[in-house]
Amino acid sequence: MAYNGNQNLSSVRDTFEFTREQIVEYAKCARDPLYFIEKYIKIVSVDRGLVPFEMWGFQQDIVKQVEQNRFVICKMPRQVGKTTTVAAILLHYVLFNENYSVAILANKLSQAREILGRIQLAFEHLPKWLQQGVVEWNKGYVELANGSKILASATSSSAIRGTSQNLVYLDEFAFVPNHLQQTFFQSVYPTISSGKTAKVVITSTPKGMDMFYKMWVDSEEGRNDYVRVDVHWSQVPGRDDEWKAETIRNTSEEQFREEFECEFLGSAATLISGTKLKTIPYKTPIKSNEHLKVYYEPAQGRSYTIVADTSRGIDKDYCAFVVFDVTEVPYKVVAKYRNNQISTLIYPNFIHQLARLYNSAYVLVESNDVGKQVADILYHDFEYESMFFTANDPKYGQHISAGFKGNAVLGVKTSKAVKRIGCSNFKTLVESDKFEVNDFDLLQEMFRFSAKGESYEAEEGNDDLVMCCVLFAWLIQQPYVKELTNTDLRMILHAESESAIEESLLPFGIIDDGMDVHVEQPIVATARNDDSWISN
Repeated sequence: MAYNGNQNLSSVRDTFEFTREQIVEYAKCARDPLYFIEKYIKIVSVDRGLVPFEMWGFQQDIVKQVEQNRFVICKMPRQVGKTTTVAAILLHYVLFNENYSVAILANKLSQAREILGRIQLAFEHLPKWLQQGVVEWNKGYVELANGSKILASATSSSAIRGTSQNLVYLDEFAFVPNHLQQTFFQSVYPTISSGKTAKVVITSTPKGMDMFYKMWVDSEEGRNDYVRVDVHWSQVPGRDDEWKAETIRNTSEEQFREEFECEFLGSAATLISGTKLKTIPYKTPIKSNEHLKVYYEPAQGRSYTIVADTSRGIDKDYCAFVVFDVTEVPYKVVAKYRNNQISTLIYPNFIHQLARLYNSAYVLVESNDVGKQVADILYHDFEYESMFFTANDPKYGQHISAGFKGNAVLGVKTSKAVKRIGCSNFKTLVESDKFEVNDFDLLQEMFRFSAKGESYEAEEGNDDLVMCCVLFAWLIQQPYVKELTNTDLRMILHAESESAIEESLLPFGIIDDGMDVHVEQPIVATARNDDSWISN
C-alpha cells in the first residue's frame, strides 16, 4: 500500500518484514547519523540532478556538533549547503526517535516550507525498510507513525508558543526582522528549557549587528552555552582566489565581505565608523528586568546625569532614558530604561526613582511634543529640582541655563543645531574612547544610525537610545554643565593631542608655555545600598 497514492511513501497500515542484514543496517544508521546521511540521503544538485549527499568536512562537523551539543550556532557563507546539511540531520532525528518534535523556522514561511520539502524529498528516496509510516504529509507539516513530527513556520513570537519541541532550527536567523528576533526568543525559549535534552540549531550568514551577532559574540566570550561552527568560503571545494575575484567583480567588495567573509558589517554611512563599531564591547547587566538594565550600581562620591527621550507609548517608539556616570572621562552608560507601552503620565515615576538613587542625578528631558509634560511632572509634581533648563539666545542659540531665568524652559528641544552638534560630539566621544557604551541595545542602534540627507537617523527600527546619547554629547559641552561635572572634554582631548605632539617632537625639545589645567574633585553624595529599586 501507499500513502495517498504516493508509491514512495508507506502508510501507517503497511507492514514490513526485516531481513537480518536490514536489522543490522537499521541499528547502524540509528547510532551514527553521519553514516546514515552519507549512505542513504539523496539531494538535488543543480548540475547533476538527484545525487547521493557527499558531505564536505565542515558539513560533517555540523552533524557532530549537533549530535554532541544542545545549542549550536553556525556562521556560514552563502551557498555552502548549510540548509541541506541541517535538513539531513532533522530527518535522522525524526526517523530514529519516537515522539520527537522538530520546528523549522525561517524568515519567510515559503523558506521554512522549502526546507521541509528537502526533508520530504530525501525521505521519499529512502529504502522502504528505513522509512516510517506516514500519518500526515503536506507542505507545512509531517507526522510519522512513530509519533515524530516536523512543523515548518515563519519565525514569529507566536510560531510555536504553547508547544513543546525537541529541536528548534532557525534558518538564516540574521535575516529575521530585528524587532522580531528578541520577542521570538522570549516566547520560544520556554519550549526548549522545559526539557534537558532539547536542542537549538541556528545557521545564518551575518547581516549587520543584530541578535545573531549578539549570540555569536556572547558565545565567543562565554556568556551563553552555544557551540560555534565558523565556516570560511575557502573550505568549499572549487572556491579559490580566482573565484573570489570573479564574485567581487560581479557584486561588490562590501557584499563579498558580508556574504562570504561573514563579517558583521553595518551601513557605510553610520555616524560612528564601522571599523570602530566592530571593536566596541558590551556588558552583561548586573541587574535587569523587562525594561531596565543596570551595568553599574549607584556609588558614593560619583556624579550622574540622566537624559530622557519620550514617545507617546504606541508600541513602535520607546520612552527611553540613559543614566551616565559623568564623574570623569571616559563617561559611562551605567543604566538604561526602555519601554514602548508606558504612559507618559507614569514614565516620570521611573525617571524620578532612578535619578534619586543615582545620587540625585541631574536630568535633561527631550521636550519636543509630549516630553514637555514629562519634564513638568518631574519638576512640579515630584518637586525634583535637579533638572536642566534651556534658554534661547540670538547669538548662541539654545543653551543650558541655570534655572528659571529670562526665557528659560524645562528640557531641551531637539533642533537641527542641537542634533548636529550632539552628533558631532558623540562621534568624537566614541571614536576617541571617551565613552563606554556597555549596553547592547544602544550598540545595535548605533550600528543602524546612519546619514539621511543632512542629518542622521535609524535605517530601520528605533534610535531612542542613540538620541539620548546625542543629547548627552551636546549637554556636556555646555559651559554650565562643565562647571557642574568638573570635566571639559575639549580640554582633555587638547591635552592628549598636545602630549602626542610632544612625544613625536621629543628629540627637538619642548617649549613650556606655563599653562597648567587643574581639575577639582567631584562633589561627594550618598547612594542606597539595597536592591529594592530594581523591582520595577
